[in-house]
Amino acid sequence: MRYSFNETELTVVVTRRTAVTDEIIQLELRNLDGSDLPAWDPGSHIELILSESMVRQYSLCGDPDDRSRWTIAVLREVDGRGGSQRIHDVLQENSNVLIRGPRNLFPLRLSRNYIFIAGGIGITPMLPMISAAIKSGARWSLHYGGRSRQSMAFAEQLSMTAGTLAHADVRLYPQNEVGFIDLDSALKEPNSETLIYCCGPEPLLSAVEDRCQSSWPSESLCVERFSPRTFDESPVETTFEVELMQSGKTIVVIPGQSILDAVEQAGVPVLSSCMEGTCASCEVAVLDGIPDHRDSVLSERERESNKTMMICVSRASSSRLAIDL
Repeated sequence: MRYSFNETELTVVVTRRTAVTDEIIQLELRNLDGSDLPAWDPGSHIELILSESMVRQYSLCGDPDDRSRWTIAVLREVDGRGGSQRIHDVLQENSNVLIRGPRNLFPLRLSRNYIFIAGGIGITPMLPMISAAIKSGARWSLHYGGRSRQSMAFAEQLSMTAGTLAHADVRLYPQNEVGFIDLDSALKEPNSETLIYCCGPEPLLSAVEDRCQSSWPSESLCVERFSPRTFDESPVETTFEVELMQSGKTIVVIPGQSILDAVEQAGVPVLSSCMEGTCASCEVAVLDGIPDHRDSVLSERERESNKTMMICVSRASSSRLAIDL
């Protein structure tokens, strides 16, 4: 398994709510009894369990060394699935909310040099990463784009921080002023000692992936998706069997049905959350057979190894799979 989570579920209280922009609020969360919250590292996120059917993931964007509180920033997405609007409308100061986590699918690796590329609310996981880069003495640059300067959360503070450092550079790209992020400039010098971290909307991630694939060393790029990746064509779905090795059951998965649904209908409980292949909650080890990977988490190398899969969206390329459930 690529991801090993040391998660907990607990109820926290909103101790501070701050408007960062017209569309983004920042929430400070603390334990109800005032005790320390679970430890986390840059790149981690938590799940807000708003109801049985409404679970949303948000990056932790505060200070990992401060165990007394967690901080998240939430963009109101008018055309979303309703979770962010509920948070904006319902979670006020002194509100309680059930959370699960922390979980890290986007860990910061040690490096001498970093290039951070963020679009919109994708800036949130970059904040603790940049703080960690500063503490380690690494050289770093940030290329940060948004619809307008007013919509770009934390832009002013990041520019001020970089201005005090010799090995830092922040470049802002308000789209209504300068257009999109200049990737030719950001990624012009491939370097085996530089790591690239990117988070934001799918068009930005795809563009960065394309450029890095053609010129940068493999494994230089790390991305985090808030929404599922797009595929060039829809998969052809067929019926296949899945053997649940721990449970001693064999199930049949039909077209239009996910492995996760079939497993749960067979009475085998599985942890799941996003149902889109982005959170890795439902990851299972593959013991035999060839998966048809449709997730937005695994790297190309991990997909090729066929050692693990996300059963909420991925299917089978072979007629039979055996998984560790």
